[in-house]
Amino acid sequence: MLFKYRAIDQDGHEREGTIEAPSQEVAVSSLQRRNLIISVIESSEKHSLLELEIPMFNRISNKEIVILSRQISTLFEAQVSALRVFRLLAAEVDNKKLATVLSTVGDDIQGGSPISKALARHPKVFAPFYVNMVRAGEESGKLSETFIYLADYLDRSYDVMSKAENALIYPAFVIAVFFGVMALMLTLVIPKISAVLIDSGQPVPLYTRIVIGFSDFLVNYGIFLLIALIALGFYVWQLGKTERGKLILDGLKISVPYVGDLYKKLYLARIADNFSTMLISGVSVVQALDISASVVGNSVYAKILSEVTADVKGGSSISDAFGKHPEMPGIMVAMTKVGEETGELGKILITLAKFYNREVNNAVDTLVGLIEPIMIVLLGVGVGTLLAAVLLPIYNLAGAI
Repeated sequence: MLFKYRAIDQDGHEREGTIEAPSQEVAVSSLQRRNLIISVIESSEKHSLLELEIPMFNRISNKEIVILSRQISTLFEAQVSALRVFRLLAAEVDNKKLATVLSTVGDDIQGGSPISKALARHPKVFAPFYVNMVRAGEESGKLSETFIYLADYLDRSYDVMSKAENALIYPAFVIAVFFGVMALMLTLVIPKISAVLIDSGQPVPLYTRIVIGFSDFLVNYGIFLLIALIALGFYVWQLGKTERGKLILDGLKISVPYVGDLYKKLYLARIADNFSTMLISGVSVVQALDISASVVGNSVYAKILSEVTADVKGGSSISDAFGKHPEMPGIMVAMTKVGEETGELGKILITLAKFYNREVNNAVDTLVGLIEPIMIVLLGVGVGTLLAAVLLPIYNLAGAI
């Protein structure tokens, strides 16, 4: 949003201008950091209904953060100042929300704030992992290298996540369309045909009576079934907002046959990649574990990492702490122990991350290869059963006439 302000500077002169910020509070704090005493501030934008921003269509995607990180690393390598980096990127990005965030970050940096602190004020855009990596880069004096690490990490993470998600979108879409078509046939087509079969007085096979019965149930009670499904979906959605609910749902996610193994490898790859990237960038072991717990994306593994962090604080080795949890595979425990003994834990974790990323890619490729024939068989059986239950009695009826 664009705000118009009047303020008094340190010399007592009155100044007027505009500032872009996501909210009036952010605008006020940005102006105060410039040592301005604000007398009036108000929004200078007038929106029509067509100009209203819909959050769903104006969100900042992971892909945009990947591209942004790559651009930041390139500009830092070119020795461009931090303030100019964020000013340039704010003017170049197409996403208005991201442009506003980057402009605010630039204002904070101009006001003397460190980059990490400026980024931390936008947790929905820059995760704790991202902020702590930048903070470690500032403390070590290797900020340009840190952004290169971040860009590489986010690239890997985005590729793996997008591949896994895309592999699951196709079967979900096919199954949804299949059930939609079956519901339409059972509620609109089958009732008309069943009336003809019943009026004919001919004996109706058992499987046809089952289909007709199921069709009658959907016609008479389908609305109640739909309400029950909506209520169940709402309950699961609300359950997912609670800590206990997240543990249950995330536990189910990694327990589903085959798909659960895919998710496990995905989370293990993320843990190894997060952990190794932070260790190499100079983040302490305890802090790296703690941050990994907050960004792993699964409550079960987040709880495990939190318990591992507590054990490490108590003097336990990382490998021994990992070994207490069956969700952490033996190879990860053994490789971590080797890394601790040789002092090359960061490099060992990079190897583990590459291994699990390959495993995820192989699992996704196998899943995609299996999905198509399985879907064809299931669709064929479902449609064939429905047609046989309806057409065979009609064929027999025609033969009897």
